[in-house]
Amino acid sequence: MNGKKGSNSVKIDISLISNAGVPPPEAAKDAGAGGRSLQPSRKWIRDVWEFAREDTDRVKFAFKVGLAVLLTALLILFRAPYEVFGTNIIWSIITVAIMFEYTVGATFNRGFNRALGSIVAGIFAIVAIQIGLSSGHIAEPYVIGLSIFLVGAATSFMKLLPSLVPYEYGFRVALFTYCLIVVSGYRMGNPIRTSMDRLYSIAIGGLIAVLVNVLIFPIWAGEQLHKELVACFSSVADSLEECVRKYLRDDGSGDAEFSKKVLDDFPDEPAFKKCRATLNTSAKLESLAVSANWEPPHGRFRHFFYPWSEYVKVGAVLRHCAYEVMALHGCLHSEIQAPYNLRCTFQPEILDATNQAAELIRSLAKDISNMSRRSLHTNLLKRVHSSTERLQRSIDVHSYLLTSSTHDTAERFCPPARLSNAPSLNLKDFSDKLTEAAAAAPVLRSESYHESMKRQQRRLHSWPSREVDDGFDVDGGGGGAEADGTPRMKALESTAALSLATFTSLLIEFVARLDHLVDAVDVLAKLAKFKEDQQGLK
Repeated sequence: MNGKKGSNSVKIDISLISNAGVPPPEAAKDAGAGGRSLQPSRKWIRDVWEFAREDTDRVKFAFKVGLAVLLTALLILFRAPYEVFGTNIIWSIITVAIMFEYTVGATFNRGFNRALGSIVAGIFAIVAIQIGLSSGHIAEPYVIGLSIFLVGAATSFMKLLPSLVPYEYGFRVALFTYCLIVVSGYRMGNPIRTSMDRLYSIAIGGLIAVLVNVLIFPIWAGEQLHKELVACFSSVADSLEECVRKYLRDDGSGDAEFSKKVLDDFPDEPAFKKCRATLNTSAKLESLAVSANWEPPHGRFRHFFYPWSEYVKVGAVLRHCAYEVMALHGCLHSEIQAPYNLRCTFQPEILDATNQAAELIRSLAKDISNMSRRSLHTNLLKRVHSSTERLQRSIDVHSYLLTSSTHDTAERFCPPARLSNAPSLNLKDFSDKLTEAAAAAPVLRSESYHESMKRQQRRLHSWPSREVDDGFDVDGGGGGAEADGTPRMKALESTAALSLATFTSLLIEFVARLDHLVDAVDVLAKLAKFKEDQQGLK
C-alpha cells in the first residue's frame, strides 16, 4: 500500500503469487546445474567400483600398503624407537612407500635394488666425507661438491647401459642417498653415525614391506603370469570364431559405415578387442616373468628355477598367430568383398577348419591352466590339418568360381553347385547336365547383364560399393557406350571373388602357425614338469 503525500487518492498494488510450489527460474537453473555436476561424480564412483570388482587384488594391495605405512609410522609415534633413531627413522616410511609393489616378486626386485643402492651410496659417502675432512676446512666443500658431480654423472651414465637397465632403480637410489648423506653429514657433523642410522632405518622399512607383502594376502607375479597367458589363448580362440562366423553370416545389408565402426571401436565384436589387447601383452608378460624370477617356490610352482622365460616365448608364438586373426578381421571389414552366395559355397569347410583350430587353442589353454600334459594335442592337430586339407581341395576343385567372371545371372543369385558333394557323377552325366543347363538358360543381352549386376551390388552390398553409371566409359569420358564398361565390370567382379581366396589363405596360414604353438607349449610343459594326463579322444 503506497500513499502519496498531499493526495487524497490511495494506490494499492496487489501482486498475485501463482505457482507457489514452483521455485523461481534462477533456483531451478541452479538445481539443474547441481544435478548435472553430480552426474560425473556418480559416474566416476561407479567406474571405480567396477574397477575394484574386476580384480579384488587391487583392493587388497591398497590395504596392504596402508598397513605397512601405519606400522612404520608407529616407530615415530612411540617414544622409545624415536629416541633410538631420532629423525632418521623417517627414512623407513620413505622406503616402504617407494619399495612396496603390487606383486611379491616386484617387491623383492625393488627391495634388492634399494638395499644395494643404499649400501653402495653409504660406503662412498663415508669415504668422500673422510677425504673432505682430511683435506682441510677450506678444501672440504670443494671435495664434497666434486664428489657429488662425479657420482651423479657416473650413475646417470651407467643406468643407460643395456646390461644394467634392470638395475636402473638401484642407481637412482644410490644417487639421492649419497647426496643426502654427504650434504647432511657436512652440516650436522658425525657423518658415520648419520649414515649408519639411515641404513638401519632403510633396513627396517624394507623388512616391514617384505613381511606385509608376503604374509598378508600375497599377490604372486608367477600366478599373474600364468593366468594372463591362459586368458590370451582364450581371447585368440574367441576372436577367430567371431571373425569367421561374422564373415560367413553377414551379407553386409545391416553394416554401418566403416569409419563409424572404427570410431566406435567395433562395438559388435567384443572378442576382437580382447585379441587386440593380446598383441599388446609383450611388455606385461616380460615384466611379470622378471618379477616371478625373484619369487620363492609357492603354490603350484614349488620347484626352484621355474622356467618363467618359457611363458614369454609361448606368448610370443601366440601373438604370431594373433596377427593372422587381425588380418582376417581386416578382410572382414575390407571394401572389396566377395558376394555372399560365393562365401556360402565354402562355408562348411571354412567353419570346420575354424572350429577345429579354436578347439585346439582352447585345449592348449586348458592344459596350461591345469598344468597337465595330455596326448590329446596330436589327435586335435591331425583333425585341424585334415579340415584344412579339405578346404584346400574344395578351393582347388571350385577354383573357377574365384577367377571366372562369365557366370550367368541365375548362378549369381544362388550358391553354385558343389562338385565335391557328387563324387559318383561320371564325365558323360556331367556333360549331359551342362548341355541341358546351357539349353535351358536364356540368352541375356549385355544390358540385362549389367542391370542384374547393379541390382546384385545393391542387394549384397559387395564391392564396388557405388553403383556403376549407365553411361560409364572405361577411359573416364562421359557418354560412352554401355558395352565399353563390360570388361571393367567383369574385372571388378573377379577381384571381389578373389577376396574370398585371400580370406581362406589367411585362415590356412593361421592353421600352419599352430604347429609352432603346440611345440612351444610342449617345451613349456616339459621344463615346468607338468603332470602327465593320458587323456585321449572319446
